[in-house]
Amino acid sequence: MIKILRILLTVLVLGLPSLATAQQTPPSPAAAQSPVSAGGVATGYRLGVADKVRVIVFNEESLSGEFTVSDSGTLSLPLIGTVEALGRTPADVITDIQSRLANGYLREPKVSMDVLTYRPFYILGEVEKPGEYPFVNGLTVMNAVARAEGYTYRANKKKVFIKRAGESEEKKMTLSPDLKIYPGDTVRIGERYF
Repeated sequence: MIKILRILLTVLVLGLPSLATAQQTPPSPAAAQSPVSAGGVATGYRLGVADKVRVIVFNEESLSGEFTVSDSGTLSLPLIGTVEALGRTPADVITDIQSRLANGYLREPKVSMDVLTYRPFYILGEVEKPGEYPFVNGLTVMNAVARAEGYTYRANKKKVFIKRAGESEEKKMTLSPDLKIYPGDTVRIGERYF
């Protein structure tokens, strides 16, 4: 029994420095650029056309509300008019709204923003019901195929083609259970040849 406790104590003591180092290691650049984190949408998420947001101006109900990013990439807000939103993070838009409200309208405005509805994703190719579907946090290609009522009998279940929002070309990727889809993506399920 004492021998087991010594081994456990040794493992614990030797493991702590590496654990502390691992916690201090900054995220990789690829992880920092990922638009969606494992738990939902990361702070780096960039707004796009058809995203619906809730803007709350503290103690100003008449200035708060739900708004949709227009085709021109703007939010139309009361009192301050249009605010550029396309390709910007919610934090950037909040800063812009606060500065514009502070410019002659409110003293020290406090603003928050929640993304209520993300722009849709699209799935086409060898699925039963190709089309446009609403995005939800944590969406994978497998979930998207399920929403489209499954594969056709000709579907290639090993590869998938994904065109990310804002990119001009689709990329061929290996289909895996954890392959994520982001708002605005176009997913194409190819046809198998045998």
